[in-house]
Amino acid sequence: MSVVTEKRLKDRSGSICEISGTNENLVVYLVEPKTEATPENCILINQSLLDQIKKPETMNPNDWRGLSDSMWNENLPVQIVSWRMLARLKNHDLLDMMYLDEDALEWAKATGEGEDEEGKIVHKDSNGNLLFDGDSVVLIKDLDVKGANFTAKRGAAVHNIKVVWDNAEQIEGRVEGQHIVILTQYVKKTK
Repeated sequence: MSVVTEKRLKDRSGSICEISGTNENLVVYLVEPKTEATPENCILINQSLLDQIKKPETMNPNDWRGLSDSMWNENLPVQIVSWRMLARLKNHDLLDMMYLDEDALEWAKATGEGEDEEGKIVHKDSNGNLLFDGDSVVLIKDLDVKGANFTAKRGAAVHNIKVVWDNAEQIEGRVEGQHIVILTQYVKKTK
């Protein structure tokens, strides 16, 4: 993230988390599926909340009490994250009060939050374990990497993966210094 973006977010928020209002362990979060780290696409958030966004199984509803305020924030990326977390927490009372125009609602739903479980894109490894951004996996098979002159060997560790938000069968990661797309059926999650 650029220093300019971080400074503009701190100025915009008063150097506090735009969701919880705390001023500790603040990081810039690029709200997916946006790819350009501008203040119009990012929020300033507490690291522990960001960890919970990336790993839904670690969600602590008490950490998200600030959503009743942040949902009214004038900045669209804050509204988008608020909508997603309210949907994840199934807080329909607050969701029913929120208004997002068509484009904003499409952005909010782009990661699958708010969809029925059967329609939601879920990434699973070869053993059926859920995969999330930041997880580590091991290859369970030698893989020929298309467009590169190497084979990713079985047993190779891939750290800090990124799930492909619109395809449940793909993750991204680095193998032998190359950024590649890997099919989830060929990986096993490590603890």
